[in-house]
Amino acid sequence: MSSPLRLLLLRLIPLAAVALLAGCSIAKPRTDDPHEQFNRKVYAFNDSLDQAVIRPVAVGYRKVTNPPVRRAVSDFFTNIKMPVTVANDLLQARPMQAARSTGRFLVNLTLGVGGFFDPASQLGLPLEDNDFGITLARWGVPEGDFLMLPFVGPTTVRDVWRLPVDSYFFDPLSYFSRNHQFHYGQYYIPQVLYLVTIRSRAIDAESFLKSAYDPYVFLRDAYRQQRIYQIYDGNPPADVIEQMQGLKEKNFDPDELLNEQHQWEQKQSQEQPAAQKPSQN
Repeated sequence: MSSPLRLLLLRLIPLAAVALLAGCSIAKPRTDDPHEQFNRKVYAFNDSLDQAVIRPVAVGYRKVTNPPVRRAVSDFFTNIKMPVTVANDLLQARPMQAARSTGRFLVNLTLGVGGFFDPASQLGLPLEDNDFGITLARWGVPEGDFLMLPFVGPTTVRDVWRLPVDSYFFDPLSYFSRNHQFHYGQYYIPQVLYLVTIRSRAIDAESFLKSAYDPYVFLRDAYRQQRIYQIYDGNPPADVIEQMQGLKEKNFDPDELLNEQHQWEQKQSQEQPAAQKPSQN
């Protein structure tokens, strides 16, 4: 990838999906995580880096901008990366979806003043998201082990291939960075701004992650669930949902999981006042 900062986006994207996934039926935590010890250390590293560098910048960005400005910047980056979706639609032999995404890209690029506005949605052209990891999944490549990578965040052995393929071949921002030479790295400014934009959008979903029984497990499973819904265009088969929720496994008790979550929340609520109480000298 052309910039390590840009790779942090993949850690932040699941945060934006947490709010949506929180309303889904409770799912049994996945146990097929052979690299969990390594993954947890990387998760702690990425989280520390985010809290120390990325999040403060995102908070500052929200303070100096208003919602219409942030929405315009977000719409621009969403549109400028649409070629990634179009290319993968074609690789998946889905010409209708590719044509629809191409139409959306061109409408927003022209009528939307470079993509800062989104008239395509008002014209009934839906926003679709696609990448090379989904392409591999639809051609039958297995998911592989879950991985938490430094500067990258949650991924799998299959999904990790979207980083070099989409970035090098299809992403206009990466193409711009590779083909413009500046003395002080100004060509990274669009990617850094994209990172800050995505991170600022994820701030509203942080409370879901903080209230999780195990933030690492919650983020891991949220990522996997998000990918399943993307692979099946938001409508996975019933057997896939049942497998994801653990309903086919013996001794699976969703009430027990809820009880564990409630016990953890009660423990946290009791510990927080004690931690906030000033010490007596």
